[in-house]
Amino acid sequence: MTRQPLALATVSTAVLAALTFFPGQASAQSPHVALTALNGETSTTYVAPKTPWGDPDLQGVWSSDDMRGVATVRQPQFGNRLFLTDAEYAERLSRDETTRRRADNDIGSFRNDVGFRTWRQTSLIVDPQDGRYPAYTPHAETRRAPRDRGTFGDGPFDTVEDFTLYDRCITRGIVGSVLPVPYGNGNRIVQAPGMVIISYEMVHDTRVVYTDGRPHVGKGLRQYLGDSRGRWEGHTLVIETTNLTDKTSIGPNGNGLRHSADMKLTERITRVAEDVVQYEVTVEDPVTYAKPFTISMPLTPLRGELLLPYECHEGNYGLPNALSAERAEDKAIEEDRRNGLVRARRAIQVPVPNRPEAPPVEGN
Repeated sequence: MTRQPLALATVSTAVLAALTFFPGQASAQSPHVALTALNGETSTTYVAPKTPWGDPDLQGVWSSDDMRGVATVRQPQFGNRLFLTDAEYAERLSRDETTRRRADNDIGSFRNDVGFRTWRQTSLIVDPQDGRYPAYTPHAETRRAPRDRGTFGDGPFDTVEDFTLYDRCITRGIVGSVLPVPYGNGNRIVQAPGMVIISYEMVHDTRVVYTDGRPHVGKGLRQYLGDSRGRWEGHTLVIETTNLTDKTSIGPNGNGLRHSADMKLTERITRVAEDVVQYEVTVEDPVTYAKPFTISMPLTPLRGELLLPYECHEGNYGLPNALSAERAEDKAIEEDRRNGLVRARRAIQVPVPNRPEAPPVEGN
């Protein structure tokens, strides 16, 4: 599955336009919202290979690296357009090629940690039509994750609850584990009769999705990654996840607005070419969002084909060190106050001299 750097032409729209398999019509009950890997076309004759027991074969190590340059929320200039024009695509392609050349010459751990294809998609959100999150409910606004704390902000840190589950090396949630971030975007799919296993590179989560028809577990059992049940609709694996907690978020790395425990996720995974998997997830959470919304993107083979160990664990020293440093600062502030000096709390994040600030991680 190793591939050389490729541009959009590797998934030829001329070929796709003349094909007869319609993955989006596999089921009228739960159709795909947007097969964005087809770049505006609607069909392909590609049929995924089968496993020895007859299921479509999705196995491989897939990555969202190609989508790092695509915003989750659509920029206003694109309006309701899901795909770039030829001129806009040429501009993105030129920009991506510059990034790839720079990555070839990088020195360090993240050398070549970039995507190798350029796609026409204008946003990861494909529904609503404007590519933006639906309105939040008043209740939702009270449940933002502590993004201004933890490793993404300056605290204060009073308890472990002031850190996100990502900061605590526990989980990034289902959606946050797939959305593209600067590194660690691998997703490994392994299949066995009656089950599909999905592992994520960052924060080492693994989900077992049963496809043998068994029901969901009882409503009283709640898990960070919920309870997932899968079924095949034509060539598409449809996964419905319930029994979630209200501790994770939809945004990259689990930042942003926390969803409710009533959220339901419906994922659709379709292999639309030998080296392209279409991933789509619909979020339904009326406690948090005014209406459902859908994120969709192509996943392509991870260079090197292996998930790298993510050396982060729940018992590391990050949390006790941060909390102990904050308590030391509490004492220093009080001592200064007794000596007549009233000062602001020292910032946790110290800017690196002569280094531009990184752009904020986009979340909802």
